[in-house]
Amino acid sequence: MRYYLIAGEASGDLHGSNLIKGLQAADPDACFRYWGGDLMAAACGGQAPVVHYRDGAVMGVTDVLRKGFSILGKLRLCKRDIAEWKPDVVIPIDYPGFNLRVARFCHRHGIRVFYYIAPKTWASRAGRNRKLKAWVDRLFIVFPFEVPYFQKHGVPFIYKGNPLVEAIDGHQFTRPCEGRYIAVLPGSRKAEISRTMPVCMEVADRIGMKVLVAGAPSRSPGDYEEYIGGRSNVELLFDRTYDIVKFADAAVINSGTASLEAALIGTPQLVCWSAGKTTYFIAKKVFRVLDHVKYISLGNLCLGREAFRELIQDDFTPDAVETELRRLLDDSDYREAMIQDYAQIRETLGGRGASLAVAREMINCI
Repeated sequence: MRYYLIAGEASGDLHGSNLIKGLQAADPDACFRYWGGDLMAAACGGQAPVVHYRDGAVMGVTDVLRKGFSILGKLRLCKRDIAEWKPDVVIPIDYPGFNLRVARFCHRHGIRVFYYIAPKTWASRAGRNRKLKAWVDRLFIVFPFEVPYFQKHGVPFIYKGNPLVEAIDGHQFTRPCEGRYIAVLPGSRKAEISRTMPVCMEVADRIGMKVLVAGAPSRSPGDYEEYIGGRSNVELLFDRTYDIVKFADAAVINSGTASLEAALIGTPQLVCWSAGKTTYFIAKKVFRVLDHVKYISLGNLCLGREAFRELIQDDFTPDAVETELRRLLDDSDYREAMIQDYAQIRETLGGRGASLAVAREMINCI
């Protein structure tokens, strides 16, 4: 069968690559066309994407406005390409601002849509649930706390566990450097990097330890080096994120998939997040009316309580980061409690094999 996948960011590229492997195992005659990144390319035997995700990633309201015309152009390209290639199914992966528009197009043209990794309507824009029910043939979710939510809102779904478990358990870890160090994962978007790096570099000047910065695959060294400057204790590495997290004494992570990955790997962490005034103002308005959303980190959401500290907006300061890092480094009881919470987070996500299980369900539905 012919599968058309659409991933718009690094996490989608990871999940898309594992899904492709699952589909290949379940359907030896599978053919793929996709929007994504290097991991999906590798899973497809080197086949290049129609568009690489790094050419279209956006963050926040102002970024969307600035790149609006480019996004519309890519949307037209995507619709045209789908119509010409005639897939058996289109599989949007997260990235709802773009992918829901693709889903509407496919629905209107009689093309089957299996949405993989649901839009986070439990956190914001619950009106998208109506679009999911109207335009999506099957919704495949990956978090346990989404089960009661989508049941309550009447959105049909399939849950087969989370693919991050198999991605991490299947990784061959190698130490990125000698000695102790702190990991910094400042995010994959320029806006995230510009807000996270200055704070973390000030802490790097204070903490007296080596710091490894994990460069995102969509970024270049210049995106980070302007903040690193001439610091001899800070090193930037690309394509080693899992290794950097695994062997770190502690990690400072911009909220996102990486914080859940750190929990599954087992590294003590603190999560940070800040945004521009417009984006933060809207986010505050949204979250104020969502009593069921207490945290911004996926690991804390899976557990239903705070396993690790979240420093948000004005709380994300050099003083706060330094204080929390020193506690992670020096308080063994605090670290051990966090590791025990990590075991519970892993348990909520199920075992390995989620990608193959989802692939088989997709094929059964077709």
